[in-house]
Amino acid sequence: MRMLMIVDPQVDFISGTLPVDGAAEAMDALAAYLLATDGAYAAKVVTADHHPFFHSSFTDKGGEWPRHCVADTVGAAIWPALVDPLYLTSGNVTVVHKGTSADTDEYSVFRNPLGAADVKKIVEQAGITDIDICGIAGDVCVLNTLADAARLFGAEALRVLTRFSPSLDGGAALDSFIARNNLKCDR
Repeated sequence: MRMLMIVDPQVDFISGTLPVDGAAEAMDALAAYLLATDGAYAAKVVTADHHPFFHSSFTDKGGEWPRHCVADTVGAAIWPALVDPLYLTSGNVTVVHKGTSADTDEYSVFRNPLGAADVKKIVEQAGITDIDICGIAGDVCVLNTLADAARLFGAEALRVLTRFSPSLDGGAALDSFIARNNLKCDR
């Protein structure tokens, strides 16, 4: 059984306060991919930053990022073009939040105890053996999620959908990680 994990396909990373070049095109293409591959995934997991207003990663709190994905704001919403394809195609959809504590950075959902438990439960209950991973940003949250997923589930279970993983660095860090770890990808 196969699962799709989409990392942080949120408005702030596409057209909001922390946009990644090419993210709108990548997420729109991912929406078309979901429709074209209906039935391919037993489960779909969407991770989402869900930050408190005064999160430690924000520049005004000494962090490195502008305020983004504040809980219950438009910027934290899933990219609208993805919503219908996610829910109207087969396979259960679960949205898992991360970055929910003001003093903790969680570039990977597996660093959030509740999020990690939710994903592990889905994998076990659905009998998932293969996980496709993509999202925003390829060189930050996707990369960290991949590293943790490889430790938890084994690198052989993973495939990176790079065409749906725009990066702040143009893809260099993600490509290097894929090569160093012999991960499968969509090229």
